[in-house]
Amino acid sequence: MGLPEPVNQSKRGLTAGLPRQEEEPAAARTVNPWEAAGAELVARQRFGAAPEETDRQMATPAAPWVPQDESSGVVFARRLGRGLLWAVVALAAVTGVRAWVVPPKAPDTATAPAQAAPAYPNAEAQAAAARFARAYLGWDESRKEERAALLASALPAGADSTMGWDGKGRQEVLAVQPGAVTPAEAGRALVRVDVLIRSGGPAEPAPAPSAGSGGSTPRADSGARWVGLDVPVFQAGGRFSVTGRPALVGVPATGPQLPDTPAAQTDTELTGQTKSTIEKFFAAYAGGDTESVSAPGARLPALPQGIEFKGLLSWSVDAAGSGDRWGSARVGWALGGTTVEVAYRVKLTRVSSSDAQRWQVADIRGGAL
Repeated sequence: MGLPEPVNQSKRGLTAGLPRQEEEPAAARTVNPWEAAGAELVARQRFGAAPEETDRQMATPAAPWVPQDESSGVVFARRLGRGLLWAVVALAAVTGVRAWVVPPKAPDTATAPAQAAPAYPNAEAQAAAARFARAYLGWDESRKEERAALLASALPAGADSTMGWDGKGRQEVLAVQPGAVTPAEAGRALVRVDVLIRSGGPAEPAPAPSAGSGGSTPRADSGARWVGLDVPVFQAGGRFSVTGRPALVGVPATGPQLPDTPAAQTDTELTGQTKSTIEKFFAAYAGGDTESVSAPGARLPALPQGIEFKGLLSWSVDAAGSGDRWGSARVGWALGGTTVEVAYRVKLTRVSSSDAQRWQVADIRGGAL
């Protein structure tokens, strides 16, 4: 507005040379500072105030308020709050845009763990196949009904109980050994059974007899042998039955080839020292008294009666080991009118007494691994 800042008229220099006027009450002078400033300007124009004093007062006007500086803490708090507000706005914007571009994934529904199918009852399938194999491979032309009844118990109702047999000949089943079970669909499976048989045909007519010769000659037995049988079985209602005719399969003539194993080193000195101990033990092993020749605390049941010790064929103590020692023995036994050789692994332990130390048998196991 071009007016000078209001000041107190009682100050010196601003009213110099002006005619004295009657002092107005203080309340009247300070009612409106802007009116006082206007009156002062009019007085200056009318009476001519000093230029230098006028410029000085105009250069440093007095404001009707007192400016105050803000503290650094207030400024920092205001700026921090403003930054946090903008960060929240930016995060909301980014999240919203991402949700528009990439829709949120649907929550994975918890799938119940698949229940494992119950294991196929191999033992029951093997038992059913073994019963069938014994009846199927055993026949006698003089007892046809017996074989038919045995087969009927393993076949479905109404099945052919002859199973393709022509009703002739004779064959004996000596042993049955069920093997692998191969499950199929719908409760079916194929069971491998090894059967030990011995065949012997009936007496057959001999060629035209000469004078004084007999009328017939019996056929010799073909001897015992193993034969394989694949038996198809079916499970229903907790029971097994044979679904059809089995198949004859071959049995390997030999077992699998063994891997080469390094020969064990022999402790020659200890072998010689303990040979008589081992001979006494095996003699007592067949005689029924092992307690007197075995280590204290060892429980080694003796062999049954009818087995005779023929001799210690070989004995060696392993070089490796400390404390108790293991050795290999080969022994001859008289059994069933003949002599057989068997192999043992024998564990020796050192027993101390008041006057000496000696080795005694603590354990015995069959064969070498």
